[in-house]
Amino acid sequence: MIFQFLGGLGLFLFAIKYMGDGLQKAAGDRLRDILDKFTTNPLMGVLVGIVVTVLIQSSSGTTVITVGLVSAGFMKLRQAIGVIMGANIGTTVTAFIIGIDVGEYAYPIMALGAILLFFFKKSTIQNIGQVLFGFAGLFIGLELMSGGMKPLREWQPFLDLTVSMSDTPILGVIVGTVFTLIVQSSSATVGILQGLYAEGLIPLSGALPVLFGDNIGTTITAVLAALGASVAARRAAATHVLFNVVGTVIFMILLIPFLNYMEWIIGVLGLEAKMQIAFAHGTFNVINTLIQLPFIGVWAWLVTRLIPGEDTAIEYKPKYLDYSLITQSPSIAIGQAKQEIVRMGEYSVHGLQEAMQYLNTQDNKHANTTAQLEEAINNLDQKSTDYLVSLSKQSLSEQDSKVHHALLENIRDIERIGDHFENLIELIEYKENNRVKLSADAMEELNEMFELTVETVSLAIRSLDQRDVKFAEEVMANEDKIDEMERKLRKRHILRLNEGVCSGSAGIVFADIISNLERIGDHAVNIAQTVIETK
Repeated sequence: MIFQFLGGLGLFLFAIKYMGDGLQKAAGDRLRDILDKFTTNPLMGVLVGIVVTVLIQSSSGTTVITVGLVSAGFMKLRQAIGVIMGANIGTTVTAFIIGIDVGEYAYPIMALGAILLFFFKKSTIQNIGQVLFGFAGLFIGLELMSGGMKPLREWQPFLDLTVSMSDTPILGVIVGTVFTLIVQSSSATVGILQGLYAEGLIPLSGALPVLFGDNIGTTITAVLAALGASVAARRAAATHVLFNVVGTVIFMILLIPFLNYMEWIIGVLGLEAKMQIAFAHGTFNVINTLIQLPFIGVWAWLVTRLIPGEDTAIEYKPKYLDYSLITQSPSIAIGQAKQEIVRMGEYSVHGLQEAMQYLNTQDNKHANTTAQLEEAINNLDQKSTDYLVSLSKQSLSEQDSKVHHALLENIRDIERIGDHFENLIELIEYKENNRVKLSADAMEELNEMFELTVETVSLAIRSLDQRDVKFAEEVMANEDKIDEMERKLRKRHILRLNEGVCSGSAGIVFADIISNLERIGDHAVNIAQTVIETK
């Protein structure tokens, strides 16, 4: 019985994740765009949270994406609270899907999914196959779990537990919370509860508190995602926990009226057993959201007090790109684009500094910050390029046209610097994960080259900002030093390898780090050259 239940649970969890991954791949990068563009106010945030959760079939998935976006500065805390509330409503759709009895069609649906997966090369068709395969697996897993649970109706300890849960509702809340904490999927625990209720193993009075507990347990995924993340991300996860705990407290106080309401609605609509639980789940989350939606500002204030600290999220959105200036004053628009690109450049300097800190401290917060900075650079790259492309359609003076062309080149070079400091983080992570030891001399040399590279990129961005040829010439001089330093350090490291001071794997890491730094120097020179040419 236990093996069948665990096998069914494993298949269910795999199927729901597999289906969600297929839906996510089908949606592509549009999910983040949806979350970014349409969460302008809390109500829109709720609607977006519902839509995204329905798309990926996981409130935990939506919450983790939201926490990640908050952590990366892509979303404000108030926007995130609305999305998290919406995710709680969206997750009830899974329970309604389970409530529809399509179990007898599960096997042909799975076969169709397999055919689309294995006999078609087009990724769009394969994604549909993955969704169908996961969808069918969901019902097969549920059937296995239900079959495994049938003997429980004759097992006295379980019958005693269900009686206790009916008599002591708080016990049901604890059971629901703990079980969802273990499996990390409220959809799975609600599915199991639907199976138990449909088999007559638990009464409605005992099932409702378990349902409320499931909503508390599902917050663990967001909490885990926020560990080690930014202050803003931890606040978003804390809001998720508080929102669901407060909702459960409200419904536990109103348990008898809610039970009476459910019995009345079941009679009116003639709902089947599994649909009764789905309806209770949906009602709980919708009413909880409606009650707490007006208090989003209060929640934001409260979690800011509970989790103090400065929110260091990096602002990824453009600050200076004003599309109305493109037609009204193209030359001013070019100046605005330059300001945005300088901001990108400052992020690249910051990213290099964080990579250097990570090399010396191995503190993951530096690696996380570089990931945020690289993402911000990529976003500003796309937005600034689009802005300059729109600007190219206007009539520009010869000088403005030169600057316009130079700025497009600058964007490419700064974006490449971002890629290189991302490479540096990966090399340092490889060094740590594989316990590669660099000698004290090697570390000292790397720090010396890092400092020179940071100074060179910083000078390049200052030359771009101020259109100063003097800074640009300093960049050229520094880059010669970087090239010379790379050649010298390679020779020194080969000597250390020959003397057995450093290992072969340490030699590879060392050589790759100085190679990335040398190439960053090349990109700094490209920026400086555009300044000299446009002058």
